[in-house]
Amino acid sequence: MTDNVTVDIKPGTAIWNDSTYDLPTRVDALVGEMTLHEKIAQLYGVWVGASADGGEVAPYQHEMEEPVDLDALLPAGLGQLTRPFGTAPVDPALGALSLVRTQQRIVETNRFGIPALAHEECLAGFATWGATAYPVPLSWGATFDPVLIRRMAAAIGDDMRRLGVHQGLAPVLDVVRDARWGRVEETVGEDPYLVGTVATAYIQGLESAGVVATLKHFVGYSASRAGRNHAPVGMGPRERADVMLPPFEMAVRESGVRSVMHAYTDTDGIPSAADEQLLTGLLRETWGFTGTVVADYFGIAFLHALHGVAGSWGEAAGAALAAGVDVELPTVKTFGEPLRAALATGDVPEELIDRAVRRVLLQKAQLGLLDAGWSPVPPALDGVDLSDPETLRGRVDLDPPANRALARQVAEEAVVLLRNEGLLPLATPGRIAVIGPQAENPTAVLGCYSFPLHVGAKHPQVPLGIELPTLVAALRAEFPATEVLVEAGASVDGSETDGFAAAVEAARGADVVIAALGDRAGLFGRGTSGEGCDAESLALPGVQQQLLDTLLDTGTPVVVAMIAGRPYALGRAVDEAAAIVQSFFPGEEGMAAIAGVLGGRVEPQGRLPIGVPRRPGGQPGTYLTARLGQVSDVSNIDPTPAYGFGHGLSYTRFDWSDLTLERRVAQTHGEFRLSFTVRNAGDRWGSEVVQLYAHDPVASVVQPVQRLIGYERVRLDPGAACRVELTVPADLFSFTGKDGRRIVEPGELELRLAASSTDARLVAPVELRGPVRYVDHTRRLHPEITVTPVEG
Repeated sequence: MTDNVTVDIKPGTAIWNDSTYDLPTRVDALVGEMTLHEKIAQLYGVWVGASADGGEVAPYQHEMEEPVDLDALLPAGLGQLTRPFGTAPVDPALGALSLVRTQQRIVETNRFGIPALAHEECLAGFATWGATAYPVPLSWGATFDPVLIRRMAAAIGDDMRRLGVHQGLAPVLDVVRDARWGRVEETVGEDPYLVGTVATAYIQGLESAGVVATLKHFVGYSASRAGRNHAPVGMGPRERADVMLPPFEMAVRESGVRSVMHAYTDTDGIPSAADEQLLTGLLRETWGFTGTVVADYFGIAFLHALHGVAGSWGEAAGAALAAGVDVELPTVKTFGEPLRAALATGDVPEELIDRAVRRVLLQKAQLGLLDAGWSPVPPALDGVDLSDPETLRGRVDLDPPANRALARQVAEEAVVLLRNEGLLPLATPGRIAVIGPQAENPTAVLGCYSFPLHVGAKHPQVPLGIELPTLVAALRAEFPATEVLVEAGASVDGSETDGFAAAVEAARGADVVIAALGDRAGLFGRGTSGEGCDAESLALPGVQQQLLDTLLDTGTPVVVAMIAGRPYALGRAVDEAAAIVQSFFPGEEGMAAIAGVLGGRVEPQGRLPIGVPRRPGGQPGTYLTARLGQVSDVSNIDPTPAYGFGHGLSYTRFDWSDLTLERRVAQTHGEFRLSFTVRNAGDRWGSEVVQLYAHDPVASVVQPVQRLIGYERVRLDPGAACRVELTVPADLFSFTGKDGRRIVEPGELELRLAASSTDARLVAPVELRGPVRYVDHTRRLHPEITVTPVEG
């Protein structure tokens, strides 16, 4: 091993190493020289963990898989390295050195010198030890600010790329259909337009850093029956086309995304991993996607083990390849010996291998991995003496001040003020009682895919790696002259009420109570939110509702601070609390953001990406429903939310006025134009989110009462006003018709200009005329919105 590691890849005379040739030519030349075994080797990953002392990575032994022999695998090559940084705590610089040495071994062992592509999780930041923990995607949705999310994703991508990571397994584009589902925290929300715009911005940011983004989970995962993880999906083709697919379609068209991950679930009996119409017909042949399709972890094996649509591991491999899956993750299983045996018997045609390996190698060529002179040394270690690993420890900071500032901005914009009876912002109270299980829990701000909870929980002896101030600490910093009392009262999901008496005593002796309630993120039943942590109802976990009611009974004003991964019914608090603040796992700067909102240093700007239910039952419920999905005389269950999608209060007041409809009638191929004025009528700076909803009262198939088709965040100083001008193409009223094709129909419609789905401020009646018009994936997806300051 030399002091500065470089790799002398095979001579540049080989066409595939020569960057003067176009990429397809290089890839074709390489594929033409490879054996079948070598091609297959590019189609799977191996789950590894970086060495804590900078040595080579070691295979990670997952409970669902058999041990992997790297010595036997590597001579044929290797497609991917699975989570070298995200499997165990490791110093970032030493992890990078471990990856360098492993890549060198991979390149030197296979005869074409092809490196592996390294991928990591990055759902709420680079999921490795010491990296910034940003707010979860549900908080991204609450910002209604794609530009900010693009900046955040670019920062995440920069950190990954400078350590040698090539692909990130994010974002999640699943649209929430049932808030009981454990992975709600990982989604952007319950509306496909919001999900699509925010996720597309995230992808653009990650890809701008040179990291391959991965759309997931394609498609329908979030619509599993009863919100149960992996449960079958029973939606029809129209719901799939009009609710679940649009975010993916938008991302493929607009983001430059280079990878897609299939969903675990089956829809109407067809698992996504074996759905050729979905993964090839729609994704590639219709939408024109040219990147790779990767398996969700163990998803191909599930075709045999869980779905029962394949009789063997080899059949599962063949079904996935035929459908359009290119890479098996996290580690080789069905694409190993079972696939080779199926190829030998002719059960799987070799053409499927050639198709997949071309896609994989084209992506590696795009990343520069086939270039002559490629070096495994990432930017973070470039020019550094690598001979003494211990000198590298602490060299790489993945949580610098700039990252924390960005995490703070996202957290602040994502805090949603649900209710305020005039108590907030707090003056300087003499005594605050912070009561609840989230009061002094430093990890209360983290989602299940954060490194400290996802991996760090298995290594309790290792420090968290990042600073996580508690809510109590944040409040003491925000109110230095105030006495802050603390009582847990209860645990997040326990049944004990022994702490209630002390909580009541503290509440009665305080000027105001901050009820710190919510979730504990975890995996597969080890939390109240997260993958495999589904809820039977949307009642607060454990005895938290009982604790909240007890605090309300004291007569001391109660401010509810929800720190959770999904919305919950809050019972009496909806009508009796002095204020309610909602935050969705806001990351390492989240508690300071909440304290800032409570004290008025931070203006509340968040809007709900998913409604808050009034009652814990009645699920699934979503604002995106038809009339018979709302309250009616034919059912005793009222699904009306306590706070609807898009809701969020401010410390100032906005007036909407002077609606002008410049074009009320348009042809089915035309557009509408309208404008109106928004004025900050209060005495504080504030931010309003203008939301545009389409209402189609009569259509050939049942339509949701309304759906979001555009939005714009408007920031105004006290007394300032702006003119908002909108051009709305008829395409935005399109839906899937009776024959399964997307159409724009003539008829009377409404454009609702609203502060939320339950608060329309201005309504513009419009009309489309002309013939029914068929539209496709080239239709317009957005309104044009311009904001112009109004003088005086």
